[in-house]
Amino acid sequence: MKSPVRYILPLLLLMTMACRKDLPQLNDPQNYVNANFNEVFDGFWTGMNNNYVFWDIDTVNWDQVYRTYKPLFAKLNVNDSNDVRKAYTYFKQMTSGLVDSHYDISFADTWLADSNSVNPAYQRKIASPGFHPPISIFHFYDTIPRHYLDAGRRGFTNTPDKQYVAVSGTINQNILYLFFNGFNLKTLFNTDTINGVKRVEQYFFDALANRTDLKGIIIDVRGNGGGSLDDLNFLLGKMITQPLHFGYTRSKLGNGRLDYSPWAPAYVSPQAGSKAVTVPIVMLADAWSVSMAEMTTMAVKALPNGHFVGERTWGANGPLTGNKFYNGGQFSTGWLKLVYTSSLMFKYKDGNIYEGTGFPPDMAVPYNPAALKAGRDLQLEAALSLIH
Repeated sequence: MKSPVRYILPLLLLMTMACRKDLPQLNDPQNYVNANFNEVFDGFWTGMNNNYVFWDIDTVNWDQVYRTYKPLFAKLNVNDSNDVRKAYTYFKQMTSGLVDSHYDISFADTWLADSNSVNPAYQRKIASPGFHPPISIFHFYDTIPRHYLDAGRRGFTNTPDKQYVAVSGTINQNILYLFFNGFNLKTLFNTDTINGVKRVEQYFFDALANRTDLKGIIIDVRGNGGGSLDDLNFLLGKMITQPLHFGYTRSKLGNGRLDYSPWAPAYVSPQAGSKAVTVPIVMLADAWSVSMAEMTTMAVKALPNGHFVGERTWGANGPLTGNKFYNGGQFSTGWLKLVYTSSLMFKYKDGNIYEGTGFPPDMAVPYNPAALKAGRDLQLEAALSLIH
């Protein structure tokens, strides 16, 4: 099963972040030949030592990892399929406790084609006592429109990488609802071709701009795996007229494990023609709300009229981009196709870092499979209860 968090967050200028120094990458992991498992291990360990951005909060002792696993890898033969599978097991063990919840390793070796990528957060999620599957997309596309919406639009758009689904409408005539399953709103809206998601967005934005009788707005990102950071301004920037400070970011300044930039403030910027929304804005998010779904929830919560209903989110908050922009983030070696890891650390405006733990709701409403089967959405009903 592929990880639900494999969505890259591109760089956005709304965050004032330190730029990459023009420094050489010492012992660049891509320069390791990977002719034997000594080099495979050294390339990986060095890449993590230099590029991983969470070492000051992570509980994994990276020096102890070297002492433990260096001799184990030295015993393996890179041309032996059984040893390759042992190496895969070692990679799972080495990374199982990493706090970065975007973290994922994919392998170039064809012998591992039938194996899952190494994804510590996903493994922890399915092993947790409160684990539940994501809510079915048909609940949002079919059940909510039939049981809760007065009128509105729904649609989907297929891209080479993903099917995007969106639903919008009113509840009780004057509560505006929006659901979408992935953050690619700006790109889909600005395409020349009319598509299903674009029609839904247009409905939502028209109601937002023109209706004066709205009592509240519900933005539903349950099961949303994240996507483009551009959507933060594109969506929430239409609801504010002043920059919204909601947190801080920092990057690596160089190759030192703890060589960090200062914390820099992160903002959502108002968009042209925006208006200040003063009625309640309620985010609906759950344990499968990842990355940009979490960042958007955090930004709404920073508003005086913002609320969050549902479950604690996934816990992958660090933005990602190619490491040519920063001295940290994703890298590859000859044997490791991609080590997918955050480029920046994010801290919420309350001073807390929610990486690995998830962002907590104001009003906790647990997943209820029996109610969902019966066509009821208790989390949505709780969100409605906050709007009077």
